[in-house]
Amino acid sequence: MNAALKRIAAAALGAAALTTLVSLPAAAKDWKKVTITLEGAYAPWNLTNADGTLGGFEPELAKVLCERAKLECTLVASDWDGMIPALNAGKFDVIMDALSITDERKQVIDFTVPYAATPAAFATAKDGPLANAAGTGNTITMKTGETGVKEIEALKEAFKGKTIGIQAATVYAKFIYDNFGSIAEVREYKTGSERDIDLQNGRIDLGFDDAVYFNSTFEAANGALAFTGPQVAGPIWGEGEGLGVRKADTDLRDKFSEAIKSALADGTVKQLSMKWFKTDVSPK
Repeated sequence: MNAALKRIAAAALGAAALTTLVSLPAAAKDWKKVTITLEGAYAPWNLTNADGTLGGFEPELAKVLCERAKLECTLVASDWDGMIPALNAGKFDVIMDALSITDERKQVIDFTVPYAATPAAFATAKDGPLANAAGTGNTITMKTGETGVKEIEALKEAFKGKTIGIQAATVYAKFIYDNFGSIAEVREYKTGSERDIDLQNGRIDLGFDDAVYFNSTFEAANGALAFTGPQVAGPIWGEGEGLGVRKADTDLRDKFSEAIKSALADGTVKQLSMKWFKTDVSPK
């Protein structure tokens, strides 16, 4: 079975499993203790410290949100590609992992209001043949399902026959398959860091991911990698990044939404994003 068929089969099985899980009734809860999962490997959104604790923008924001929602929260690391099924299976209560709020995901889980909104971009070797592609340094805004965007068409010509690395099961993976799957080889990775190692070592030509995530990658690569082509922002990535909860847990969703609104209003989100990203990722 080739990669495309495997991907389609996996998606179909996943959708069936999620539909079954979502249909299960949930007992009402008196929320006092909550378990939040993060990948722990998507710096600076979230990362694993040397002592095994979770750090980064989201763990620090989670501490603020839990205090304001009067909840005792435990943070645990888990694999990105299994988070949504595991959430619906009751293994934890909240996903906080730069999870984009999209209509597709809303079919199986619920979301709080967004706490961040960021663009995505291509990365490549700073001194390589694909550096400084047309539009580098600019940002374009795209709508969901939009096609024929001249800047993207120009990149298709530049990237034809190249290998593009993406993290599996992300909104960025869908974008790459939809726009570049017919002209380039798309290689999926379990984590962004695995993709970044291959990019830095020349085993793939390009990576595509969240732009603020890549800023951290560039630092780790000592300047060997850089953006190429325009950054892509707008509704194509959904409403922004929010907390994912089970559809039945509307009370928990609302507790966190109110806490997020408070942290946005008093500048806490901005303060933490400037600390970790050097830019304000607050949704506009």
